[in-house]
Amino acid sequence: MNRTRIVRWLRLLLPLVALTILSTMFLFSRKPEGESRIPYTSLDAEQMAREPRIVAPKYSGVTDDGAEIALIAREAQPARDDSDGSISDLRLDWRRPDGLAADLTAPTAELAEGLITLLGGVNMSTSTGWTLQAPQMNAATDRSRLSARDGVQATAPFGRITSDEMELIPGPETAEGERAGDSAVLNFSGSVRLIYQP
Repeated sequence: MNRTRIVRWLRLLLPLVALTILSTMFLFSRKPEGESRIPYTSLDAEQMAREPRIVAPKYSGVTDDGAEIALIAREAQPARDDSDGSISDLRLDWRRPDGLAADLTAPTAELAEGLITLLGGVNMSTSTGWTLQAPQMNAATDRSRLSARDGVQATAPFGRITSDEMELIPGPETAEGERAGDSAVLNFSGSVRLIYQP
């Protein structure tokens, strides 16, 4: 009899004790030191709708004569009716089938059909030890051709060159219509000045 009475009391008291403990935990719990905030982006949605852009775009392709082009940028804006597309903080890796390579960096660039125009001061280095600086350079996307028109300063293994224009193009064709040794030519033109340092 006593045992049955104890079990009945326990069935009543144990849930009440559990509720008391839970309510005490919630009533006397400490508040967090700082308010938990969900991090929201600082981008303006209306501005993003007016000026769409791509963050960290990458592009790679191969020209008709086998040169590999790889573009990496911080952000890009697609072309619109009133303006061409543009990209910023650009790096261009250019590789020919014969192993000649050029790495170009520029603050910004413009994209047009068949042409990438690097702007804002372009630095270029080649796998053969040349370094070049120019206000802007053009890279063709349909053939292996790099060019500059607004003045170039170059440092070569044998000295320094300044010129009005520069082209890095495939070598001349042979009588059979093939490229001589599948080579490339770095051609300076206009007012050219060479300081030879043996």
